[in-house]
Amino acid sequence: MDLSLLEGTFDLAKGPSASTQIYDYLRAKIVSLEFTPGTVLPRPELARFFNVSVTPVRDALLRLEEEGLVDIFPQHATRVREVDLDSARHAQFLRLALELEVARTLASQEDSSVPARLRQLVETQRSCWARKDVEGFIAADQEFHRHLFTAANAERLWHTLRARSGNMDRLRRLHLPLNNKAESVLRQHAELVDAIEQRDPALAEDRVRRHLGGTLSQLNDLRNTYPQYLKE
Repeated sequence: MDLSLLEGTFDLAKGPSASTQIYDYLRAKIVSLEFTPGTVLPRPELARFFNVSVTPVRDALLRLEEEGLVDIFPQHATRVREVDLDSARHAQFLRLALELEVARTLASQEDSSVPARLRQLVETQRSCWARKDVEGFIAADQEFHRHLFTAANAERLWHTLRARSGNMDRLRRLHLPLNNKAESVLRQHAELVDAIEQRDPALAEDRVRRHLGGTLSQLNDLRNTYPQYLKE
């Protein structure tokens, strides 16, 4: 994508710092693959678009570099990186460790409102997929997993995890149209809710393992389908 095609300006909101808002905006574009690997992110063009100096733009790009989403070349341009598979694996390892404990915690509780809310989110996902609303499906997916952490009094860990999951999120988005992935997600979410509702911690852990292992187990297909997006 050529960022020179961006027209007008983006009005930053009051409250969060300019660099945080710029980071959030660019990260969302990268994770959604609207900014594909190789997209150049020129600081002057971004500063014009956000109507700020280059300083908050630089700070936002440094955060994206730390997360492994961009490469910054001194005295040259910044470009969006390919999906780093090592980074994705590390994020998945962390997520599995955390979500196993979250699932066990929820399946040990007696709060019927948790599975009820999770079922609502599964149905929201199902409805989004039926009408081909991919962005809505992904947003509901994120809300489903966030609610697991919130219900287990671990929402701060969710935010920590999200800040390290950019590459894994891109990989999941690439996987979504392949191998009936969306249907598998819906089924596995429903099975996890069943395990929580049945108050079966061991079963809940098993459902999490099955659910979170899907994308990385399909790396060969992803490499063959999207060779230009992935980096070992």
